[in-house]
Amino acid sequence: MTGSIRMTRRVLLAGTAIVWAGAAAPPAAKQVVTGPVATYWMSAQTTSGMTMGGGRPSMSSIMGGMRGDNVSRSLLLQLGSTQRPTGPAAAEHLPPSVLGAGPSLPLLTPKPTAAPTVREEPGQPQSYEKPKGRMLIYWGCGERARPGQPMVIDFSKMAAGQIPPEYSRMLQGFQITPAQPPSPTRSTTYGEWPNEKTRTQVPGDGSLIGAHTIRGTYSPQIQFSLAAGQDFLPPVRMTANSQTAAGAFQLGWRPVTGATGYIASTMGSDGGETIVLWSSSEVSSLMFALPDYLRPADVTRLLASKALMPPTQTSCMVPREVAQAAPQSMYQFVAYGGETNLSWPERPADPKVAWNIAWTVKVRYRSATGGILGMEMPGADDEDDGDDQRPGQPPAAKPRKPKGTDILRGLGVPIPGGR
Repeated sequence: MTGSIRMTRRVLLAGTAIVWAGAAAPPAAKQVVTGPVATYWMSAQTTSGMTMGGGRPSMSSIMGGMRGDNVSRSLLLQLGSTQRPTGPAAAEHLPPSVLGAGPSLPLLTPKPTAAPTVREEPGQPQSYEKPKGRMLIYWGCGERARPGQPMVIDFSKMAAGQIPPEYSRMLQGFQITPAQPPSPTRSTTYGEWPNEKTRTQVPGDGSLIGAHTIRGTYSPQIQFSLAAGQDFLPPVRMTANSQTAAGAFQLGWRPVTGATGYIASTMGSDGGETIVLWSSSEVSSLMFALPDYLRPADVTRLLASKALMPPTQTSCMVPREVAQAAPQSMYQFVAYGGETNLSWPERPADPKVAWNIAWTVKVRYRSATGGILGMEMPGADDEDDGDDQRPGQPPAAKPRKPKGTDILRGLGVPIPGGR
């Protein structure tokens, strides 16, 4: 027994010594990281169909969408630096020639503007008119709307402060991490393109592939190259946009190479004071709460919650209740892409060596299209709507396709000639 006690004591003492030895070990060296001095964001967008501007499609977009020839690409360039300029603030982006936007894209530093003086008058203006109408919100793909839909928002009640708790939850449903691009308020010196002096257009076949150089008086020189997988996303190609015999609308599309997730939405009205919104999200969240670009981490989370459709999905049905509530509707389809993140110099492998970052570059991508719900666009793939006809029976009557001018007029878009 005594021998067993001695043995147990030795084991405990040895274990204690090991624990103390581990506790006394010096902590792992933490690498010192400084910078970046310059931060550069490139937001690359591809659009086709009837793109929305200010809530309504522009007439040039409408005509281009009718012809099926309005694929366009655009860039937003934002350079922020912790340095002050040596002389006048000036910077430029020298893109590869395949971009087709010219040899130099000047990054203009916006002039500071004084905040407008706002006079607040006590009380409510005599001409104030309470808002009227309501909003119906639907969500989810399928021939029929889910139980509990639509959510009804009464504008007059909201103006009186009566906000439904479901609506507040919808606004918070996506929980997107706000983007922090370079800006005049977050940077010592800032430049952007396009700007008031240069608004060169990127052609529809413009490309980002090749060598890029950004240089200026307030930033270290930035040099990097983009490969084929880091180019603009291809345009969205719709394969179906037709109403079924049951009254729902079938939307179909080709897979978008490089996309990480999709979302579709519609906006329409009953021709009066009722606005109708729908999105393909499987959870009750408002599509218009989504920003133009999403971080990869947010895309992963939204795919898991089924707020976004996966990049393998190629069709979605708009419930017939949406079509019944809003005979005049437009749809929008967005394909979110990933990101390209670069930095210089490379991170030292030795944690004892400081990593002094001179610059970082972020390129983010999206592709979007839009159109009139139920009106096929030129160039769309022919695809069966899935309605089977039994032998010996007469063909089923197809719903009359809405005229484009009727729908546009219902959405408040002026039609040339008034017809």
